[in-house]
Amino acid sequence: MSHTPTKHQGAALWSDVIRRVIVELRGLFSDIRSRLDEAAIDDMEHLLDAAQRLECMLGVSQDSDAAHDMMNVLAAMRGYAEMLLEDLGPAHQPIADALKRLLSAIETAHTEETGIEPGADQRTIATDPGFILAVDDLQENRELVARYLSRSGHFVVTAANGEEALSTLGESDVDVVLLDLVMPGMDGREVLRRIKEHPEYRATPVIVISGRQDMDGIIECIEAGADDYLFKPFNPVLLQARIKAGIERKRWHDREEQYRQQLERNEKFIRATFGRYLSDEIVTDILERPEGLELGGDLREVTIMMSDIRGFTTLSERLAPAQVVTMLNRYLGKMTDIILAHQGTIDEFIGDAILAVFGAPQKRDDDADRAVKCALAMQAAMEEINAENVADGLPAVATGIALNTGKVIAGNIGSERRSKYGFVGHPMNVTSRIEDLSAGGEILLSDSTFRKLSHRYPVCDTRELKVKGIDELVTVHRIEAATDG
Repeated sequence: MSHTPTKHQGAALWSDVIRRVIVELRGLFSDIRSRLDEAAIDDMEHLLDAAQRLECMLGVSQDSDAAHDMMNVLAAMRGYAEMLLEDLGPAHQPIADALKRLLSAIETAHTEETGIEPGADQRTIATDPGFILAVDDLQENRELVARYLSRSGHFVVTAANGEEALSTLGESDVDVVLLDLVMPGMDGREVLRRIKEHPEYRATPVIVISGRQDMDGIIECIEAGADDYLFKPFNPVLLQARIKAGIERKRWHDREEQYRQQLERNEKFIRATFGRYLSDEIVTDILERPEGLELGGDLREVTIMMSDIRGFTTLSERLAPAQVVTMLNRYLGKMTDIILAHQGTIDEFIGDAILAVFGAPQKRDDDADRAVKCALAMQAAMEEINAENVADGLPAVATGIALNTGKVIAGNIGSERRSKYGFVGHPMNVTSRIEDLSAGGEILLSDSTFRKLSHRYPVCDTRELKVKGIDELVTVHRIEAATDG
């Protein structure tokens, strides 16, 4: 009556085959050693050495560590046997036949010990060359993986422990990590955890290769971020397929990262370039909300600021063009910094005149107060500007500033080919008229702005003005300085 062999009986079957084949290989090797090249001799000696270690392990009770060690030995034997088969020519057919029987027995051993069919597919998986890091505490495993993958066109570096692996990752752009779990010191699980927690190489695919068939361990590694898990002795074709998938994932990530960095560089360039012409808030609004480029606007209550240099036209007629530009750039540069520091939106420069708005595109509760503080800071800065002008042989200048609060249309104005973020409405005209009446060194603000202030400021010379183009009288106040609070 037939029956299914137990695991112990199965191990006896494949181990007997391996023993017989190894005895045969020793005899054949002794006969043809002098006709083999140095590399083949070295591989055969490694194969026989691994077979001797396997012999010591057979028959010994197998805990998880011992089973892992046996899978390592079987993997080494398989690797050296496959290398020899590739290198030996037709003149060595008897030894090639023996190596094929050995590989068949190793596959049987793998199936008996793990319950997993390794397969005998020997196809070559076409893939782009990659930078592979093989981490294993056993030198023969590292050498075999490096030789095998190098033959497939990959560049392979190895590490004998976790510390070496992390150091290599920090110094090189690795495409795929092949990671053994059981290593002295820092084990594979700790290496995996550190790789996946590191911001610079967490995207590097990690394929765990282990002799342990522990389902809980496999799940733990996958949950920790491992991209795949292979058992020793691994199927070379399966390893090729896993590496190909890992390289493709890494290349996609690298392209996405390059694209993201390019977008960041482009955004910085846009902010730096257009920030010279638009306020930071407008540039941000355009970048983060593409519909912000659409023509149109909405009704906003804003505080408008207009300022210019008194008598600038006459001054510019007496100065050389280079002197005019120097004086104007110095003035506008200082004023721009002050306005932006107070979160104002610079609408435009018209010669020496500045038009700025507080309350659009972003409205704040203290728009009127910030406008007044900004105007005071601008007048205070004139002392430094004039000191620099005099040092350069340029005349001292004085500015008049007007502030007015009202409702305007704020938005993108113009055409599809040429537009700007601007403001339209009656309060703009009122502000312009008040600014025309301001003297050098003065800050005039309309009553509508004065009533919006939450802080107290010393007000001088309140008066009603009849301004051109406006029927009603306009009440204005002159402010000199802010008080505490």
